Amino acid sequence: MKLGQITSYIDVAQVTLYLFWIFFAGLLFYLRREDRREGYPLFSEPSNTYKDQGFLFIPPPKVFILPHGGTVLAPNGKSDDRPIKAAKTAVWPGAPLEPSGDPMLAAVGPGAYAERANIADPMHDGAAKIVPLRVATNYAIDACDGDPRGYTLIGGDRTTAGTISDVWVDRSETMIRYLEANIPGAGSRLIPITFARIDKNRREVKVHALFAKHFANVPALASPNQVTLLEEDKVCAYFGAGTLYAHPSRTEPLL
Repeated sequence: MKLGQITSYIDVAQVTLYLFWIFFAGLLFYLRREDRREGYPLFSEPSNTYKDQGFLFIPPPKVFILPHGGTVLAPNGKSDDRPIKAAKTAVWPGAPLEPSGDPMLAAVGPGAYAERANIADPMHDGAAKIVPLRVATNYAIDACDGDPRGYTLIGGDRTTAGTISDVWVDRSETMIRYLEANIPGAGSRLIPITFARIDKNRREVKVHALFAKHFANVPALASPNQVTLLEEDKVCAYFGAGTLYAHPSRTEPLL
């Protein structure tokens, strides 16, 4: 074979195709293995045990360095052992869950939340990212948008629930994240801005997800001037639960 005549004896295109197949199969295996760092092993309802995925499909633990200090190990072998405040509506695996007790506080369905870190989401300098305007004094609401502070809070039952007392801003994204409401007899509670509709003409903030009686049970904050990641999940989950469980009619079909 003369120099440069390898293509006369080997089908380079076919060899390249085989190498690509081997590489792609290895890439798929690697990606499917890496996405099992969280949420695995899977739980088997029929056997009431965790499925053993074996060493081949579960990757070895890796230490992830967090940007603001600390480390996280994944996979860590921990599972969510919180008691489920619901009962299955049928015996077959995957059957829907019916909340037990107060469905707004059952933390199932649209009211479920993850156990995130109980620390405030920090900015690059370590300061809390989401704070009220009484703390972020260098932020202001444009006059054209209307300042909701002092507006009346109206629930989904068209009943007055309280008064908007402050606005919480995300200083890294320069946007409103929450409204703070003063609920008579309960104190201050946060309302995710995505669940609120501001009516400048009537000076009202309307929240369809909750009725007036529900706002007192919105998860309270440990600190009046910052909200932790866990508290954010709990607050948003409570409003999510209201979209389905605030009234029994919401769990029924429309027709």
